[in-house]
Amino acid sequence: MSLYGRSGCHLCEDMLAVLEDLRSEHDFAVEVLDVDSRPEWQDLYGKFIPVLTLADEEICHYFMDMAKVREVLGRFR
Repeated sequence: MSLYGRSGCHLCEDMLAVLEDLRSEHDFAVEVLDVDSRPEWQDLYGKFIPVLTLADEEICHYFMDMAKVREVLGRFR
């Protein structure tokens, strides 16, 4: 999974903390990406951070959607 965010974003920190807790239930990695490091990411995600994706699928933005995250993770059991 990829988490697009930026430094100093409390919503990004909150989402990352929830994802870290979920790692005790599911085996997955989270790549944290700074939207401000690439103009194309800033254009796509800058107004919606944090944005959680898997490949080309947006799972959720702004706030954690636990049902959707669990559904996505369930595909890989």
